[in-house]
Order: sequence, then C-alpha cells, then structure tokens
Amino acid sequence: MLVAGAEFLVRGASRLATAIGISPLVVGLTVVAFGTSTPELSVSVMSAYAGQADLALGNVVGSNIFNVLVILGLAALIVPLVVAQQLIRFDVPVMIGVSLLLMLLSLDGNIGRLDGILLFSGVVVYTIILIRLSRRESNLEVKAEYEQEFGAKEQAGGSWKNIGLMVAGLAALMLGSKWLVDSAVTIAQSFGVSELVIGLTIVAAGTSMPEVATSVVAALRGERDIAVGNVVGSNIFNILCVLGLASIVAPAGINVSNAALHFDIPVMIAIAVACLPVFFAGNQITRANGAAFLAYYGAYLVYLIFTATEHEALGTYQAALMYFVLPITALTLFFITVMGFKAKTAAG
Repeated sequence: MLVAGAEFLVRGASRLATAIGISPLVVGLTVVAFGTSTPELSVSVMSAYAGQADLALGNVVGSNIFNVLVILGLAALIVPLVVAQQLIRFDVPVMIGVSLLLMLLSLDGNIGRLDGILLFSGVVVYTIILIRLSRRESNLEVKAEYEQEFGAKEQAGGSWKNIGLMVAGLAALMLGSKWLVDSAVTIAQSFGVSELVIGLTIVAAGTSMPEVATSVVAALRGERDIAVGNVVGSNIFNILCVLGLASIVAPAGINVSNAALHFDIPVMIAIAVACLPVFFAGNQITRANGAAFLAYYGAYLVYLIFTATEHEALGTYQAALMYFVLPITALTLFFITVMGFKAKTAAG
C-alpha cells in the first residue's frame, strides 16, 4: 500500500508540477522527495498523536540514515550518479544545517510545539527558494530537460486524472502507514525491543521503500538528477515537515531518548556532512562510494542489534568503530576533499 500509494502520488504530482515550469532537479527535490516521504509523514504524525513519540523520531532519523547509505548506495552501484552543482552549493548544506538544528532542538530532551512550528516554517521557506531558483530557467529549457529526464509520455493525461492519482495515492499511504505502525508496535512488544530501535530499522526501511523504488528506477533510466535529488530532498523534508508536524500534534511534544541524542542523531549528522566531500569529488557518486555506503549501513545495523540484545561483543564493537573505523573514514573524506579541490583547481 505504501509503495503503490507513493507511486500514484508522485506520478500525478510530477505531471502537474511541469505545467508551472519546475525543472527535473527541483521536481526531484520537492514533488518527488515530498511525495515519497509521505509514508514517513503519515507514520510519524499518527504515532506522535497516539503517544508513541519514540517511533516518530526513530522513523525520521532512521529513514534519513537509510536514504543516504542504502538508497544512494544501491543507485550508485547500478550507475555512477552525477551530482548537480546546485546540490553541492545549496541543498546538501541545507540538509547538514537542518540536521544540526534537530540536534540543537533535542538537547533539552524534548521537541515541543514551538520547535515544531520552527521546523515546519523551514520547509515552507526552503520550498519557496527552490521554486524561485527553478524559475530562473526559461520554460523551453525546463520542458526540454523534463522530457529528457522523464520522457514526453509522462505529461499525458488531464489535470483531473492527475489530481485523482494524487488523492488515491494519499489514501493508500494513510491506510498503509496505519498498518505499519500497528505491526511495528506489536513486534516491539512481542520481542521486547524498544520502539526507538523498531522505528530506526523496520519502520524506517518500510517507509523508505518509495524512495528506494524511485531512486533505483531513476538510476536505471539515467535520470540521475531525480535519483540524488529525491534522497537529499526527502531528508530535508523528513526533519522540517515530518518531525515539525509530528511535534506539533504530539500531546506532550516528542521526547528525545539518550540513545537518539548521543548516537543516532550524531550518526545522521555525520552522514549528512560526509555527503559534501563525496559529492564534491568529481561531482559524482561512484560505484566504490555506493559500496562503502552499503557497508556502513551494515555496520550501523550490527550496532543496533548488539545494543538491543545487549550482546557481549558490544564493547569490542564500539571500540572498533570509535578507534579504527571513524578515524579512517575521517582521513578518507579529508583526502577525497583535497583531491577534489586539486582537480577543480587544475580544471579551472
């Protein structure tokens, strides 16, 4: 229901968006990204309203980690992804900024209604800026780029048909998200696993399936602006809109656990920051980058499992991550950044 609903929503919304002259990259960052993030929105808002705030926060943070490491990893393995300059100069810094903002708002242990209003206001401002950036292009340029990305056939169909697809998609997403939340809570209770871990893994992966399908299909078709823009836009939308609305409707706001504050949110920030040098180097995400992203997600999942089960190897695993994996990763990213600067200086 989630995947089919997102497909209907994105197909109808993307066709309508082209009528007002929005470029494929901006379509990926807004219409496609926001549409495929609707499951996260539905799940998080409904769970927050029901008092399951850990699930709402875990879903967003886990989805953002999953989006970069798994979705971009899979898409880059299929074909190296070209990264547009706008993403490097504007959208990725915005993703880093809103991730840091989430950490700042979480320091007191609660994301309240005022915090939610601030976050939601951010997504409105971000969308307006993107539309203005897109409007700088002429309509003919937008149409030509859109047809190259999507194909002219995607513009077929009247407005009422596309609106109908959007409404049907939203209805399917709402029903699917309800089933997902109910099932996730049942699993958590049955196995004694915390709601935060369930949200970070099962719910996060489940609600990210539309992003997986969209970015992988986009990579297969050579629609690289959509593949990368979808992930970056979804991560921004998840923090600003999803958590913003969830904290507004939550009766007592969203409580932030120590695990989320000291591990999961910092991991999300680190991944967002790591995107900048990776994207900057050669303006592409290579197959090697994709494989590394997937390997890091595997390491993250192992940590979650060890923590949830209180495995005896947890201490050793933590030490290996802290004193071996993280330093090597930092050095690698520094090296990639320096090489990227040298390559661009030589080319310029």
